[in-house]
Amino acid sequence: MSTPSRIGTLVVVGGGTAGWMTAAAMTQVLGDSVEIRLVESDSIGIVGVGEATIPTIRDFNTLLGIDENDFIRRTRGSFKLGVEFVDWRQSGARYLHSFGSHGRDTPSVRFHQLWLKLVQEHSGGDDDLARYSVAASAAGLGRFGKPQSDPNHPLSSYNYAYHFDATLYAAFLRDWSEARGVTRTEGRIVSVERDGENGFVRALLLEDSTRIAGDLFVDCTGFRSLLLGDTLGEPFEDWSHWLPCDRAVAMPCAATAPLLPYTRATADAAGWRWRIPLQHRTGNGYVYSSAHLDDAAALDRLIETLDGAPEGEPRRLYFKAGHRRRLWSHNVVAIGLAGGFLEPLESTSIHLIQTSIARLLQLFPDKSCAAPERDAFNRQTTLEYVQIRDFIILHYKATERTNSLFWQQVGAMDVPDSLAEKIALFQSSGRIFRTSDELFSLDSWLSVLIGQGIMPQRHDPIADTFAAAALRQQMTGLKSAIARAAETLPRHEEFIARHCAA
Repeated sequence: MSTPSRIGTLVVVGGGTAGWMTAAAMTQVLGDSVEIRLVESDSIGIVGVGEATIPTIRDFNTLLGIDENDFIRRTRGSFKLGVEFVDWRQSGARYLHSFGSHGRDTPSVRFHQLWLKLVQEHSGGDDDLARYSVAASAAGLGRFGKPQSDPNHPLSSYNYAYHFDATLYAAFLRDWSEARGVTRTEGRIVSVERDGENGFVRALLLEDSTRIAGDLFVDCTGFRSLLLGDTLGEPFEDWSHWLPCDRAVAMPCAATAPLLPYTRATADAAGWRWRIPLQHRTGNGYVYSSAHLDDAAALDRLIETLDGAPEGEPRRLYFKAGHRRRLWSHNVVAIGLAGGFLEPLESTSIHLIQTSIARLLQLFPDKSCAAPERDAFNRQTTLEYVQIRDFIILHYKATERTNSLFWQQVGAMDVPDSLAEKIALFQSSGRIFRTSDELFSLDSWLSVLIGQGIMPQRHDPIADTFAAAALRQQMTGLKSAIARAAETLPRHEEFIARHCAA
């Protein structure tokens, strides 16, 4: 039996964060065995407003051997302990989706079940769950430090991510990639050459008549989806009936003190506003539904709520929630916005780029791009989109806000069965089941479910094997230990000044 030949040239189409993350990871893992080429046009802008991440970005940087302090310095970044949600449950309410665990599980029962037992029996009153999270406690104090390696230390129980300038991150990865052999070609693509027999993409023709041939093409062309959408005609799975926000306007402003170690998402009349603190400025934006708010009013509202003086012109984005039905078709794999979009409420855009890259490397094909590899990639990637989709929908569905048509609509909508079942189980007994490879942890679901006002009717009966008086005493001691540990951390701006100031 003949063996199909190996991939000789991989062409990344489009730059930005998705393109340069793909090029960097491919050259790091594949080395000299595959030629890596990237084609982009300086005349085509990149989205470049996604400045908040989740902790998995650290794994990607570690894969590349990137020094963290140098990375933060080069991207003018800061550290992130979670996302603060303001006014989501109702006006005036706030909570933090923090990175890390709440309390400590026992061998027989989850920590939050013990917490529920005390709250439901009125022994703990309206005890705030966030007080059992180191990340939430440190964020509330504006402090940051690296987690301890000792698993018995309170400061070992949290995680962290980054805020950074996405344009600077792409430039950082471009320098890294080109230094390791990635070939960049500047130019606008005017046509795509396909194989007459199997429909595979064979080459790109640029405006200056340059022809870029390849065996495998990675589409990182953003919302345009030049190869997967325009060329191959892959249909789009529309989720806007669950996630109606379809526009955003972004505008940076001058940095203000203190430098907060968390992202803020504030609910507004027709969507929500983000606030992302960097060393040199603050990133801001308004994600909204055009059916409920016009563009001019959205910009006015954003400017009205800025913390500092505006810097730069507003940037507008138009999108639709969902994904291409198949993200790998023929010999084209879409990564990033070319494959799908979920609003950045939980900072998952860069994570989806990262996992798509990892999945492509795990299923890296030969020139045949055989169906089993494609099918596995599409099945797993679609599942990840669905799981993240459900988590984002939860924020909208679990609300008591009724002060605008937008919030009345999302609060009353039917949600996917997969999410409805998860909410019902938690409402019944505080239980949360998730698959082992699901992105958001039990503690993440717990933060949002409790934060949005969904309280279980009962707790796990196994929690009743713990005596209430002794449990209350242990909980008080745990809260004190966490508070003391958080207070030992330096202020966020002090940590950056000491280690990684731009």
